[in-house]
Amino acid sequence: MAKGQLVATAVSFVQNSSYEINNRERRDLLIRSKRRWVLSTIELVEEDSGPFPKPLTRMFNDKENLYNLKFSISGQGVTEHPLNLFSINDRTGEVYVHDTIDRENTPNFHVMFDVIDRATNEYVDKTLAFDVAVVDINDNPPEFKPPILHATVEENIKEGLLPVSLVVHDNDEPENDNSRISLRLVSQEPSSPKISLQHMEDSKSTVEQIVFTGCFDYDKAKTYKVLVEAKDHGTPSLSSTATITLDILDSNSHQPEFIQKSYTAQVVELTTNQEILRVGVTDKDTPNTPASKAIYTIVRGNEGGNYKIETDPETNEGVLTVIQAKDYETTTIAQLEISVQNVEPLFVCQDGKPGGASPAPNSVLVNVTVIDINDPPKFEKEVHKVYLREETEHGQPLYIPKVSDEDSDVNKIRYELVQDPANWVTIDKKTGVVTAVKKMDRESPFVKDSIYTVVIAAIDDGEPPATSSSTVLVHLGDQNDNKPHLVTDKLIMCGNKANSVNLMAADPDEPPYGGPFSFTIAGKDEELQMWRLDPSIGFNATLISLQSLAYGNYSIPLIIEDQQGSKDESTLHLTVCDCGGGDACRGRMPKSTRLGGAGIGTLIAGLLLLALILCLCFLCECRRSFKHIPINLQDEGNQTLIKYNEEGGSSISRAEPSIMMTSSNSFAVKDIMTQDVMPGYASAFQHSGSRELNGTIRAQGRPLMSSGGFQQLTESSATLMSQGQGMGFPTWVRSNTLRNGFARASKSVNMVSDQYIADHIDRRVCELDLYQLDTGHLPHEYAYEGRGSKCQSLDELSLSHFGDDLTFMQNLGPKFSTLGGICQQAIEEKKLKK
Repeated sequence: MAKGQLVATAVSFVQNSSYEINNRERRDLLIRSKRRWVLSTIELVEEDSGPFPKPLTRMFNDKENLYNLKFSISGQGVTEHPLNLFSINDRTGEVYVHDTIDRENTPNFHVMFDVIDRATNEYVDKTLAFDVAVVDINDNPPEFKPPILHATVEENIKEGLLPVSLVVHDNDEPENDNSRISLRLVSQEPSSPKISLQHMEDSKSTVEQIVFTGCFDYDKAKTYKVLVEAKDHGTPSLSSTATITLDILDSNSHQPEFIQKSYTAQVVELTTNQEILRVGVTDKDTPNTPASKAIYTIVRGNEGGNYKIETDPETNEGVLTVIQAKDYETTTIAQLEISVQNVEPLFVCQDGKPGGASPAPNSVLVNVTVIDINDPPKFEKEVHKVYLREETEHGQPLYIPKVSDEDSDVNKIRYELVQDPANWVTIDKKTGVVTAVKKMDRESPFVKDSIYTVVIAAIDDGEPPATSSSTVLVHLGDQNDNKPHLVTDKLIMCGNKANSVNLMAADPDEPPYGGPFSFTIAGKDEELQMWRLDPSIGFNATLISLQSLAYGNYSIPLIIEDQQGSKDESTLHLTVCDCGGGDACRGRMPKSTRLGGAGIGTLIAGLLLLALILCLCFLCECRRSFKHIPINLQDEGNQTLIKYNEEGGSSISRAEPSIMMTSSNSFAVKDIMTQDVMPGYASAFQHSGSRELNGTIRAQGRPLMSSGGFQQLTESSATLMSQGQGMGFPTWVRSNTLRNGFARASKSVNMVSDQYIADHIDRRVCELDLYQLDTGHLPHEYAYEGRGSKCQSLDELSLSHFGDDLTFMQNLGPKFSTLGGICQQAIEEKKLKK
């Protein structure tokens, strides 16, 4: 620190000329200025432990005699990062340091100094600066990047560089003993081959390459560990180490060897593509690697190319196969020599050095015996070509085979058709002559490239029978037997984009019987005025519309003619439509409606009018005047409990409920008493208070009720008098027992009368509000019921067999038609009078 407090003077000039003045007079005018600043150059040792604050230096200024000066500093370490590291006594100019400094973070500081007049607080001199240099100490050891390395090395790698580089760096000050590094190889396991370090130049770091001499042996060591140390030259010296692991990959350092010394095999005569032998090898290299995968080769004995040998990828065995037939008559035994080697070349390390002569591949002998069998017949020509014009009359021979057989009698050979897809030919089973039995069409789907293929077989009589085949290729010459036609007779013309369509014709015949074609419009003058073909000759033609066409379907007759004048009439079905932006007709737009302003206004007006009509109807209904219903008018009420099986006696008198009812018009009942009543009584009944006219009983009472598809007459109790056949006594009967079939129907009607009574009660309540009458306390006179009936009661008629089932009323028949007509007429009259 004493050295850091030394004061070194530096001279600063206010004016400093940057040019030469050649004029002597001008040089005489220069004025010499006094020195105004005394600057200190500071060196500060890093990692100084203090104590702090610690004096660093002192600043002076030559104007301190003229002013009351105030010293100030700024910049790095003061007002810039790192903050508050330096400070100054503003009166004495003493500079202090307040903390330890790490040179690796900040190697130097640039500090600005100013002097200020305390009286005016103005700067009295220019701002000057100095640097604080931090002196390095050896506080950082060398660092390997990375400190642990892992590499893979092939066993057969050549001497020299290994794929490992060591990079070492020291953070201390460069070009200094503290950062100068030396490396050395501390140890390696195992010790062979010898591994060393080779220095490589690098401007920023120390780089060492690992090298070796000798050969790696996978069988002896599969992993190598190397320890390297790096040490700097500082005081005290610091060091670090790196560990390198080398994994050795096996290479082909061993030859494969056959398991057996020799092999034997047998092959049946004329056999092809059949496996006859497998040979195996052993290899000390790692399995399923190129170092151990075997490659087999037939070195000798396969001059005819009858055999091949391949490697089975699963078992690594050699598979010997016959690929060409061996004839027993020419060869009975064959001797093959097979060698083997690996996919990867053999690596040889001799006397600790790679290289040297490679040994010869291992080989083995294979003896192959040929077994005699029945030889098949042999055709003179395995493929025979026949040339024939299509549609030629059938019946002529196409092919007469010539066959030989070394083991069998040729005359005992029989022939068969193996392939005749169109059934165009037949074969003579004894001679093998192939004859056409149908005309052959070159355009048939069974013909490929104008060739029809027929395959025949010859079978001998040996044991077992042997077969051989021959192929007959019938080349069919073309004739003009097909007419040209449109490829497609349905086309679309996009009327919104084009006025033409492209026509394409085809003819299966070959030139000169095919295209180019001649296109003609075959229609009447109307078609000729609408359409034009341009061009009209070629494989394609363009149909052009001469008029603006409406969207729709059009049929255009065309004549297409080939080069030989063969014509065909075709009709083109053309659809003219709007395609939009595409090439197909657009689909129909979905139907939609929209209500305009006028329609909405009309709808609202209609709704308002409907509401007004409903209001008027409501007002009219409420203001209706009600007619008073006489109290003494009686209704039959809800009489549903009726006993019909009484044994004689008069009918039970029952008081009818007093119901206020509106008056109704009279109604007529015709021929009510003519069915299901005693004949003597039918003409004698008379309704009290009514008159009889033309055999019709007319009465006044309550209105006709309708329910469930039938009508029922309801009225108050009445006295009926019988005057026929010497009997004259009153009989009380209810209107719903006038007919035998009415008994059960009354039950359903009475159910409807409940609602009817409720309606009358509601109307009566309204009348009570108008007249303020208490009808419950008014005197009431009931009708005179008279004496009891002496005649047989209609209640004796039993209807119990009907039970509660009312389905019989669905078909009452013509007997009920009269009563239904009367009731319907009364209803219509009531409606008219209202």
